[in-house]
Amino acid sequence: MKARFGVRRGTVLVAALLVAVIALILPGSASARTDDNRPGSDHWGVITRNTIGSPVAELRNGPFGSYNVTGTSARPPYGRGSLGIEVANNSTTLGPPSEKVDFGNEVDFYGKSLLGLRRVGFHVFQTLENIGYGGVTNMPNIRFEIDPNLNTLSDYATLVWLPPASPSVNSWSPFLDATTTGGWAFSPSNAATVTGCTFAAPCTFTALRTAFRSANARPTVYTVAVGKGRDFMWIGAVDGLRLNDYVYDFERDGVKVLRQK
Repeated sequence: MKARFGVRRGTVLVAALLVAVIALILPGSASARTDDNRPGSDHWGVITRNTIGSPVAELRNGPFGSYNVTGTSARPPYGRGSLGIEVANNSTTLGPPSEKVDFGNEVDFYGKSLLGLRRVGFHVFQTLENIGYGGVTNMPNIRFEIDPNLNTLSDYATLVWLPPASPSVNSWSPFLDATTTGGWAFSPSNAATVTGCTFAAPCTFTALRTAFRSANARPTVYTVAVGKGRDFMWIGAVDGLRLNDYVYDFERDGVKVLRQK
């Protein structure tokens, strides 16, 4: 029996398979879309518009150590690599101290609900030198650029996680859970006013979520990043950024996405 238009069914099947293969290969095909809302590894890098001065945020091997550290804390928690960060306190003519870097993703999280965030945190390689530069809480951050959806003229704010002091120095820390430790603050914005989460008075993760729900707001995400600045000099590394059920493993050859429960 023939299919419609006089084409044999076997020919139709072969043609369909060819179309599927081509869709996987050709740029711009449906299967190659960058907005398919799945965790991806291709869209991570320095966010140029959020970077000031001449900082470094580079995928690297290690660090392994320091020299007198052994065991599991002597190597990155995932794989062999990490995200190395080097930021000076002030390498520009701007004031106050202005060097800053964000290494993040401007594609894969766009439009997602901030209130859908359940698990978040990372591992950090902290040093005694960094503590000397800015104290025990001189640490890198996790940053979310968001639309607060507070029905005001401002549709932009940056939410920053301020980690606690690392329990490990000159070695890799255990997982630092941003839902239970540290504080959350907004850059000066209407969102800071409404939620009360400011750098002068950071709030807990639970209080942040409660404040948005009390305001009947549905904040959505623009970007997600790991960064440092504008404050103290810091030279160290981050690995194993967790966002809900996915861990982003920073390796020298790219960012690997690992699913974890």
